[in-house]
Amino acid sequence: AFSRVRAASASARDAGATWTRPSWDVRVLFDGDCPLCVREVNFLRAQDGGRGKLDLVDIASETYDPSSNRGVDFETAMSTIHGITNEGEVITGVAVFEQAYAAVGLGWVYAFTKVPALSNAATALYDFWAKRRLAVTGRPTMREVMRLREQREAAGGRTACAAATNADASGSERS
Repeated sequence: AFSRVRAASASARDAGATWTRPSWDVRVLFDGDCPLCVREVNFLRAQDGGRGKLDLVDIASETYDPSSNRGVDFETAMSTIHGITNEGEVITGVAVFEQAYAAVGLGWVYAFTKVPALSNAATALYDFWAKRRLAVTGRPTMREVMRLREQREAAGGRTACAAATNADASGSERS
């Protein structure tokens, strides 16, 4: 049925050996700093209509926790879209879209992926996009994204601007 584009990393496969089956059908780990990703997620959220079939998790959020997401760390999640089935299986790429669309009653959109040649073409097209999405959406390189994230984590989850503002506010009063 649903293809598995890539095997999950060892840490993602091994994380959280016990899994309590949740109420949602699929959790989608998405990049909330990517405007096109957010557009797709907003579409899926609207199609879900509050039924809870999807659990949409923003990996760019300062509260993102890999341990709550089968060990999928930020850098791994940034490489391609990741999802988690309600059985705890980590899926990536086109398989995430297949399951998310099926969960909201739009499985027919990805029905073409049942044809192996079309599935392979969709995977190649998505992989091409995933490798270039930062540049296409006007964002910094992955190296820079990681550097900025490390800075934010070192600042206790605050952005560099917020940390500087707080430091200014706690400093001497200005006339």
